[in-house]
Amino acid sequence: MSQSNSASDSGARGLWSSRLAFILAATGSAVGLGNVWKFPYVTGENGGGAFVLVYLLCIAIIGVPIMMAEVFIGRNGRHNPITSFRLVAERNLVSPLWRISAIIGMLAAFIILSFYSVIGGWAASYIGHAAAGDFTGGTAESVGELFSALLGSPTQLLLWHTVFMALVVLVVSRGLKGGLERAVTILMPALFVLLLAVVGYATTTGHFGEAVSFLFTPDFGALTVDGALVALGHAFFTLSLGMAIMMAYGSYLGRDVHIGRTAVSVAIMDTVVALLAGLAIFPVVFANGLEAGSGPGLIFQTLPLAFGNMPMGSLFGALFFILLLFAAWTSGISLLEPVVEWVEERTSFARTGSAVLVGILCWALGIVSILSLNVWSDVTPLGMFQAFEGKTIFDLLDFFTANIMLPLSGLLTAIFVGWFVARETMKSDLALENGAFTLWYNLIRFVTPVAVAVVFFYNLMA
Repeated sequence: MSQSNSASDSGARGLWSSRLAFILAATGSAVGLGNVWKFPYVTGENGGGAFVLVYLLCIAIIGVPIMMAEVFIGRNGRHNPITSFRLVAERNLVSPLWRISAIIGMLAAFIILSFYSVIGGWAASYIGHAAAGDFTGGTAESVGELFSALLGSPTQLLLWHTVFMALVVLVVSRGLKGGLERAVTILMPALFVLLLAVVGYATTTGHFGEAVSFLFTPDFGALTVDGALVALGHAFFTLSLGMAIMMAYGSYLGRDVHIGRTAVSVAIMDTVVALLAGLAIFPVVFANGLEAGSGPGLIFQTLPLAFGNMPMGSLFGALFFILLLFAAWTSGISLLEPVVEWVEERTSFARTGSAVLVGILCWALGIVSILSLNVWSDVTPLGMFQAFEGKTIFDLLDFFTANIMLPLSGLLTAIFVGWFVARETMKSDLALENGAFTLWYNLIRFVTPVAVAVVFFYNLMA
């Protein structure tokens, strides 16, 4: 397809109204449970400030280069991620089979949304618990029992999973301007306001300085090799890379938008949210004498205990879980979009029909994850292999997407763009200064692929 035809297609399918709209959408995708839920507890588990420093370095050498590569493919192709990848490959006279990277990414996004929606449902259910004062005066046992009761109830989980998926489908079904763009221009500012409100509250706990020191004072003695590799992996995943999302969003990006500056802006905003989440959470944790490295239960078990035993805890607990829901919602929207874009372009379904169809299929797959938390909790399909012993279906879906599919998709994208796309094409499209382009080009060719490969093989052997 010629460049002119591609441009005309983009006019028919619509573009982001501004660079800010794209930044908000991309940041909304990047800012999710990974920032508010995972980043604080992995930081706590890996020694605080030294981990944060390595994480920031990894954002620069892995996150930003791959994001620029994915946005480049999307904008250059002006179609769904698979078609865009094929078109870019054909224009550079290389095999269209490279589109396997986009196929892996889109499939990963679909699978991730199926169980991500279940976790988003947890956040939605906790808003009511916090507001109703269910955490007030709670003990570790009572808060733990509340969470266990939620996980043990297929009916409750199905209800909240359905609510969350419906919210996601509602936005995506309304298209670019009326759905994606309108949602992120409302949700992202609201998310920042809520986060700042919770950080403001955290400053009153008397342990804010301790949290700042924990996050920003490097103690390299506390950082292990495993911790550094976790930072490397988290930097990759937190920016929604390897899921074809940035290709889908890039396909709506105007030619006048500077990809390099935009990618850096998204990375900075995503990192700021992650650090603010740490500043919101750790003062509360330290004020209550709780453990910073308490793992995935930090948000749904440790923090409710803290909120239940402090002044105005019900109000700020409810605000925190609204914040968590908003973060999950914006990410859920982005996870659904690439697949819906593909169905809309490749079938006779219009946008609404495509969103509903993909949403229903994803919702149905989510039921498997729900049942694996209770009724099927003893089902371990790959339990005969030592590496997967004790892993439920929920665990396996998480493992294969995060540890195999995403890094593999990102690795293939980096190799494709770095070694098989004409240098001058990228230089023209990225519109970087000579020095900046040379830096990016060397990173995407040599440094980024090696770093992602290290994460990939480390995860396989872990």
